[in-house]
Amino acid sequence: MKAAVLYAQKDIRIEEIEKPTIQDHEVLIKVKASGVCGSDIPRVLGTASHYYPNVFGHEFSGEVVEIGTEVTHVKAGDKVSVAPLKPCLTCEDCLSGNHALCKQYSFIGSREYGAWAEYVKAPAINVVKLPDTVSYIQGSFLEPVTVALHGLFVMDFKPMTRVAITGMGTIGLLTLQCAKIMGAKEITVFDIDDERLKVAKELGANYVINTKTDDIHEKVKDYTDGKGFEMVLETAGVPFTEMLCLEIAANKGSVMYIGTPHVAFTIEPKQFEYMNRKELTLRGSWMSYSAPYPGKEWTLGAHYLGTGQIKVEKLIDRVIPIEEIGAAFEAIEAKEVSGKIIMEL
Repeated sequence: MKAAVLYAQKDIRIEEIEKPTIQDHEVLIKVKASGVCGSDIPRVLGTASHYYPNVFGHEFSGEVVEIGTEVTHVKAGDKVSVAPLKPCLTCEDCLSGNHALCKQYSFIGSREYGAWAEYVKAPAINVVKLPDTVSYIQGSFLEPVTVALHGLFVMDFKPMTRVAITGMGTIGLLTLQCAKIMGAKEITVFDIDDERLKVAKELGANYVINTKTDDIHEKVKDYTDGKGFEMVLETAGVPFTEMLCLEIAANKGSVMYIGTPHVAFTIEPKQFEYMNRKELTLRGSWMSYSAPYPGKEWTLGAHYLGTGQIKVEKLIDRVIPIEEIGAAFEAIEAKEVSGKIIMEL
């Protein structure tokens, strides 16, 4: 089968590799659409791959073409997405329903071959059926949708509250839509890119703030009657927004960190006091799973993609054939990409 194989830093090749063989508890899927995640970038452009050669791809959808003898909930021809985490299911964290915290996990698309290929296999428990109304490209967004939902669930999101979301990348724009579904009173979003802020407005943001050009604190004061935001979600993973969340949160507010940081975050004593003086609740969110595995994040995410309440078309930068993946990463490195890259296979 055809696959995009990484042999070394920036050395990604399209070549023929062996088609996966499934076991009794597994499903073989013909990949139809597979996305490039932000976590794939340091693996391809840097040295973060667990090994070489490797095949990435953990955000994907496809058609079931073969099932093992123990598989009952899907059949050949079904349109599906896949939860890429393969937890051990036996450790204390897994048995407590905290599968993302498993220390003995594997992961489709990083620790084992993923969906930048014509076929991929997965345990049946990981396979999630998609509504008929969901296209394969839309279905490839299910995994990032679940990341947004998980963050909201973990922070114990409260409806009818003023919400702030920093960073309007893929996760930020999906978090915006999920918070709207979950009953946010008003949503204010923050980014440095006016085009992304425009998309956020189209997807339901009440207010947008450009953190490069706007008077942030004056606008926050205006939008919140001087009280700050009750619910604050950080999705950018950069020091500026990590600190900004503490500043704009209301007294007794909740702050959720979803974004993955890549540089050091230094906090001064006066800044740390935001947590003390406001009595903030700070939480972190990791991946997107709950019990029973893979969790309600996945069933709800599929449902809302199906109803059209979560829209992904404006999040896409380009749709490419697998043969163009190398050129796409050259564009990423040149900072010529402003949204999700999707491969159609």
